[in-house]
Amino acid sequence: MKSSIWIVDFGSQYTQLITRKFRELGYTSEIITLEDGLERLKSSKPKAIVLSGGPQSVFEDKTDYSPFFADKNLPVLGICYGMQILGQFFGGKVEKGVQGEYGLAKLHCAKGFSINGLPAESDVWMSHSDHVSTLPKEFKLIFESENGLVAGIKHESLPILGLQFHPEVHHTVHGKEVLSFFLNEVAKLPTDWSSKTMLESSLEDVQKVKGAKVLCAFSGGVDSLVAATLVQKVIGDDLYCFFVDNGLLRPQDIHTIKMLQEKTSLNIEIIDASELFLNALKDDKDPEDKRKTIGRTFIEVFEKKVHEFEASHGIKFEYLLQGTLYPDVIESLSPHKKGGKSSTIKSHHNVGGLPERMHLKLLEPLRFLFKDEVRAMGLELGLEHAWVFRHPFPGPGIGVRVLGQLSRESIRKVQESDQILYEELKSNNLYDSTWQAFTVLLPVKTVGVKGDGRVYEEVIALRMVNSQDGMTASVTELPWSFLNKVSSRVCNEVKGVTRVVYDITSKPPGTIEWE
Repeated sequence: MKSSIWIVDFGSQYTQLITRKFRELGYTSEIITLEDGLERLKSSKPKAIVLSGGPQSVFEDKTDYSPFFADKNLPVLGICYGMQILGQFFGGKVEKGVQGEYGLAKLHCAKGFSINGLPAESDVWMSHSDHVSTLPKEFKLIFESENGLVAGIKHESLPILGLQFHPEVHHTVHGKEVLSFFLNEVAKLPTDWSSKTMLESSLEDVQKVKGAKVLCAFSGGVDSLVAATLVQKVIGDDLYCFFVDNGLLRPQDIHTIKMLQEKTSLNIEIIDASELFLNALKDDKDPEDKRKTIGRTFIEVFEKKVHEFEASHGIKFEYLLQGTLYPDVIESLSPHKKGGKSSTIKSHHNVGGLPERMHLKLLEPLRFLFKDEVRAMGLELGLEHAWVFRHPFPGPGIGVRVLGQLSRESIRKVQESDQILYEELKSNNLYDSTWQAFTVLLPVKTVGVKGDGRVYEEVIALRMVNSQDGMTASVTELPWSFLNKVSSRVCNEVKGVTRVVYDITSKPPGTIEWE
């Protein structure tokens, strides 16, 4: 990515939201590790630096942060832990908190300070225990909390701002105004991010593979579709897409792939390997074991197909195209990786391990984008709205929507119930009212009555959430009449199911998928 704002990640669960808010305000930003940031400063300069929040304490941190402040003209924003770094570095006093501040809190503007659009008192999101108790010299107080604690500081002459609250979080009502104040008034930066910028940057990234043969493990989801369309725009018929049917798909997925074969110029070949996958998964119950088995089997099937294709066509693939997005890049950072602060939550991508195993170079033109930005790019590329706004579907498919052990019967129950949900969403014009909707088969049985007899059958859970990028999500509030219709159809039409429940858990604390 071109010269941008560097967001140094100290392990905060909210770090990705900073770059999202910056982009909404029209600014290019990039999340990097602490070690990467210190190393990069030796040879390059960002437009500004943001020190994120994190779980650490400055009392145990021995890092030398002087490189971040060596250039007096370099704008710096410290958020939460980042503000405590500022406070300590510039000679202020940081104290261990006797009482922490967590969740919603009232923010008060200090006397004589104001920001356009920000009221004198507003709601913000706090998540800290340590705090700056004595301001560093040449800093002035700009915000304080309802508990009388320092909540914001600003250097009197240098472009440095510290915030103890999280302006990037949705619950901070006027967070965007506060971030805009830093970007416009403190850092004085011109805007440089737009949908046109995204497309131009990604196309420029693809130019490097011109003349090479590129391989795509095509899923038909928005990520792989946009990535493939983007690459084909540059290299044409040198892109080859293989779609592996693992037997864990929904009827709508196969229909979509066949439609894309007919309606786009993408070269897509379907590989039916459902029997192989089901046999490989027959003993797996743990969700991570299932993900690994699906990934391993995918690699075996894909690798065999590619080698056969190369031999029969007399070509050699050089690149593997992946629809990797920015949340995948950040979430997959592990503590043992150099400079990494975040932990892996679950395995991503069926194609993990393929590049090394097949001696392929990776091509990831969407790796700096979020899901909604990929959708915007898809429309820029001329793709149909219905394709671009398909609900996300996990790589392991129904494998992680049957809780516990997989069988043909359990897969059938999810396929049929999911199809009913899909049909009702479409017929009631509610499909675009929810970001993701699916069904899950629970590993429990309940008593029910069908006809004149008692039955003891399984439970289907409905999961429908709204989100922008999958990082946070809230339950979709759909009409009870709709839910009743779906429940009635599932119980009557899906053999072996006698009860339907609705999952109303947000993310966090839950995840969107159940496994």
